[in-house]
This record gives sequence, structure tokens and C-alpha cells, in this order.
Amino acid sequence: MLQVEGALFEIASMLRQGEPGMVKRKATANERATARRHLRELIAALDRRVPHVERVGEVEIARAAAALRAKAVQRLAEHEAERDKSN
Repeated sequence: MLQVEGALFEIASMLRQGEPGMVKRKATANERATARRHLRELIAALDRRVPHVERVGEVEIARAAAALRAKAVQRLAEHEAERDKSN
């Protein structure tokens, strides 16, 4: 579980890229590969998630998970397109 939490933290940080005031630098190939791996792990974890409809707030949690998954899929596609373009 700690691996997933760590990956979630890193993914959340990565998804915030482009926020105003952030200093941008070109990521290394290793950093980009790590980001792609973390995105895949996040998507897989969200796919394994089982909604618990009996819990209060589950609908909102499920919606947030779906939105996070969609954003992660989008970012993964962007990273892979960038990788393919540079090869």
C-alpha cells in the first residue's frame, strides 16, 4: 500500500506541472520513464479499486477516482507521444 501512496504523491506532483510560478526544466529520460511507470501503476491501482456503495461519500470518491484515472491516462499518452517523437 505504501508503494501506491508514494506513487499517488509523485503522480499528483507530476500532474500539477504547468501551474503558475513553477520553474520548468526538461526532464531526463530516466525521470520520464519513471513518470510513465508511475502513471501505469496509478491507472492499474484505480482499475483494481472496488467501490463500496454502502459508504458515505462513495459516489464522490468514485467520481474523483474516475477523473484522476482519466487525467493519468491523458498524461501517459502525452508522455508516450513525446517519447515516440524523440526516438
